[in-house]
Amino acid sequence: MANDVPEDFRSFLAAIQASGDLVAIDDQVDWDQELAGIGRLSCERSGPAFLFNNVKDYAPKWRVATNPIATWRRMAVALGLPADAPVPRLYEVYAARESNPIPPVVVKDGPCKEVVIDADKVDLFDLPVPMVHDGDGGRYVGTWDLVVSKDMKSEWVNWGMYRFMIHNERLMTGFPRPTSHLGKMLLDGYVPEGKPMPIAIAMGCDPLSHLAAAATFRIGGNEADLAGGLRGRPVELVKCETSDLQVPASAEVVIEAEVYPDRVNQEGPYGEYPGYRSGEMGNAICARVTAITHRRNPIWTLDTTGFMDSSATTTSLSGAVAIQRRLEANGIPVKAVYVPPEGGVHLAIVSVRRGGAEVAQKIVNVLTVRRALISKVIVVDEDVDVFNVSAVLHAFATKCHPGRGIHVARYEGKANTLTPAYTQEERVTRTGASVALDSTWPPEWSADATPVRATLDSMYSPDVQRRVLERWRSLGLR
Repeated sequence: MANDVPEDFRSFLAAIQASGDLVAIDDQVDWDQELAGIGRLSCERSGPAFLFNNVKDYAPKWRVATNPIATWRRMAVALGLPADAPVPRLYEVYAARESNPIPPVVVKDGPCKEVVIDADKVDLFDLPVPMVHDGDGGRYVGTWDLVVSKDMKSEWVNWGMYRFMIHNERLMTGFPRPTSHLGKMLLDGYVPEGKPMPIAIAMGCDPLSHLAAAATFRIGGNEADLAGGLRGRPVELVKCETSDLQVPASAEVVIEAEVYPDRVNQEGPYGEYPGYRSGEMGNAICARVTAITHRRNPIWTLDTTGFMDSSATTTSLSGAVAIQRRLEANGIPVKAVYVPPEGGVHLAIVSVRRGGAEVAQKIVNVLTVRRALISKVIVVDEDVDVFNVSAVLHAFATKCHPGRGIHVARYEGKANTLTPAYTQEERVTRTGASVALDSTWPPEWSADATPVRATLDSMYSPDVQRRVLERWRSLGLR
């Protein structure tokens, strides 16, 4: 099915329009909160993506598209699958393709170069950057982007998804966490050397390139290779105008910039992916725009971040696969992992072939060695379907011992600063904790001591199960 993967953002919009998952709005909509508010409501109601063709102050040249893959239906289309493909199938396809990366190819030109704006003519307010939430520190460029950066000391090129706020006509301020790949490149290389760091912010690439940029991926790994594997064919890259960085040739808009090694500006607050406004205004990295290129009649892309946005589905897929691979590499008998989108990237469900306190504690220790994005892990037995949240809640409520079933790992310097439950001091010092909620039967219990679940598949004989299912189907029931 990889051949059905949309080639670029416009073909993706056509595909989700055909599946009934895109609504085009021709009436004028205000870029100041109204546009993003429509997208936000759609996220909260699992509604469609929107294409705004008449943005106040920017029509008719610019259009804005919201929340490209914020639902499983649109994620399925992005992967080249039927829109109604079940979530476990999406996980299976992602894991298989992620294991077979395909390097990009470099081309001489591309649609993203149809219009070139030199530094002396750049004005960031010429872009239809929406005001996403009431109370944000400003208008944010990077809510659905692909930020390209290169390590100073190696050939490692990183794609990431980072927020950038417009400071004035040519300056942006950004918030890459120090533990992020861009943050490590900047702090470990360019800042000590006192050299500006070139970056390129690509908007409106094909959705799987953005998925790769937002994915949980190893240090030193090139997300362009991951995107090629997800697409089933190489990503075409083209060189930037003012640096040697390469960006997807089909991008709708590319903002080229350089990050100052010795300058900061104010940034924030912002309504972030966990579903809460994050922090207050504070110092952040400062980037000066060196050029802007875009397609003719460009489409600006926007993720109306908050509860159930596009980051929820992207992290659900990539984060769960990364967690499973890490646990397997550490000898944990994991069967499956699910990161529920509703958990705001703070919750994982892990099923294991053998549970107990020792396994639960090891899981939380392994997942917090380098950085701690997930703060809560529910560990269940292998007979619990991790994708069936009702079954998981039942296991948690009945099998997690309130005194012995909670296993905590505490740490300093690597906590997720966007965890809403943390105090301001904990966010500044990146001090926090993660917990494993052991919802498995103790392995030392005998079969006679283990309660039998009162469900069809556990408390009825195989013959009765067969006859019940046959009768169910004969009644035309799902």
